[in-house]
Amino acid sequence: MIYCIEDDNSIRDLMIYTLQSAGFQTKGFADGSGLMKLLQAEQPALILLDLMLPGEDGISILKKLKSDMTTSNIPVIIASAKGTEYDKVIGLDLGADDYLTKPFGMMEMLSRVKAVLRRTSPIGTDSLMRIGNLELNPGEHTVYIVTEQSKEQIILTLKEFELLHLLMKHPGKVFTRDVLLDRIWDSDYLGGTRTVDVHVGTLRMKLGDCGGFIKTVRGVGYKMEDRQ
Repeated sequence: MIYCIEDDNSIRDLMIYTLQSAGFQTKGFADGSGLMKLLQAEQPALILLDLMLPGEDGISILKKLKSDMTTSNIPVIIASAKGTEYDKVIGLDLGADDYLTKPFGMMEMLSRVKAVLRRTSPIGTDSLMRIGNLELNPGEHTVYIVTEQSKEQIILTLKEFELLHLLMKHPGKVFTRDVLLDRIWDSDYLGGTRTVDVHVGTLRMKLGDCGGFIKTVRGVGYKMEDRQ
């Protein structure tokens, strides 16, 4: 199921028609009212979200989605008629997975939807990962800090999870910022390598003491080590 939130009726109808013709189940909405309540009953595989909406705008909706642990992992593609780099970067840094600049073609939209779904589909073939007290389950998309006394779940955004998963999957391997940007955000992302540093900093903070496993390789990038 794909949710399409777009206030222009003709554009929304065309998006829904294109997605359904490609085999996707789709629901359309003119605004974000009642979205969070609806998500409690049925979560989509992806949300197409217009930034310019009546009432609550798309950025505010995106913030709510990514701050709620029950919806933070739903992939989001933002669409904006503004088309400025600032709007795209703000949306992507808030956790959106891709963007479309209006006017966009339906085939471009379909291609980006399929690409995001490929990137964000659960990786069920990977086994449980453990470094120190840090435990990551790719299939369940969960991260825990495990001690003899407790097991605390750490809530991460999709990008933070993907970043941690990549580092833990290759302990000891150094990833440059450019490589991380390409692997996690795709090569056409406009935010620059600074966004990698910001996400690593936030990830370290959320992981607490276990954040020390993520090492900075000065002038190069980052790696994951099994010792702090």
